[in-house]
Amino acid sequence: MLGLGIESTAHTFSCAIIEKKGKNGKILSDVRKIYRPADGEGIHPREASRHHIEYSSSVLSECLKEAKTSIKDLDVISYAAGPGLGPCLRVGAVVARSLSSFYKIPIYPVNHAIGHIELGKLLTGASNPLVLLVSGGHTMLLAFLNKQWRVFGETLDITLGQLLDQFGRSMGFASPCGKNIEELASTSSNYVTLPYSVKGNDVSFSGLLSATKTVAKKSKVDACYSIQETAFAMISETVERALSFTQKRELMIVGGVAANKRLSEMLQDVCKRHNCKFFVVPLRYAGDCGSQICWTGLLESQVKSGSSLKDTFVTQSWRLDTVKVNY
Repeated sequence: MLGLGIESTAHTFSCAIIEKKGKNGKILSDVRKIYRPADGEGIHPREASRHHIEYSSSVLSECLKEAKTSIKDLDVISYAAGPGLGPCLRVGAVVARSLSSFYKIPIYPVNHAIGHIELGKLLTGASNPLVLLVSGGHTMLLAFLNKQWRVFGETLDITLGQLLDQFGRSMGFASPCGKNIEELASTSSNYVTLPYSVKGNDVSFSGLLSATKTVAKKSKVDACYSIQETAFAMISETVERALSFTQKRELMIVGGVAANKRLSEMLQDVCKRHNCKFFVVPLRYAGDCGSQICWTGLLESQVKSGSSLKDTFVTQSWRLDTVKVNY
């Protein structure tokens, strides 16, 4: 079975084709074009959507060419229906609807966050993990129970990805800023005390952001080191508590911030204390990509027929813990 997945929730427009055989999936192609705002600026939804419109046809063509297939060979088309930026979501939805309508191919709206998890499970081999989803749009601790993902902790304000991006932009970096901050942090070992806010099993990053901007006026490298150490320690505390509560024997990190090596180091220490296997999604697939949408659409196609065009939708705020997972 061949599927096409279209991702357009934020700065990335991506198309991917996956071949599914039984429980296994093989990524045949995953092509992306990323909207890059000016240095020091964040994503402008309207400008990002214009970028996606401009590159959608070339990304799709390159994706099909790389997979050595044609649209007529596809069995399933899926697209990211949310959560995300409305103008960007609509671009992917229109492309998917157009292809589905013209070529009579079943279409599946996919929750972007669940896409991160399902692709992570495919690529890492994790079977029943506690999931840490950390990106620009999400900071959540999740476990699966009774056909739904249950939240065991999340951010109360901005996400971990937003924390790093907003701090990075304040220093003039271009979004996404995580890699720049990680590189600067690796050159320092001087920790400056910063606000540490864990409430129950939830975290709050807004106070940390404000305080670190002040530290950066004296030393950018110390600020980068300290913001990482503080934020990641907060995450590690909540992960450790959730592992104790759920008794899970696997931890899997997915989302764009999963690419950060220091975060993985700290969480590996947590897993060692709890005799827990540690999984992190491969770097290439940590961020937003068509593969996460494609694979989830293929899984959904096992248990339900495609949506009618009038039932396709986009939802900017679509929580993954409201989605029934029946496959």
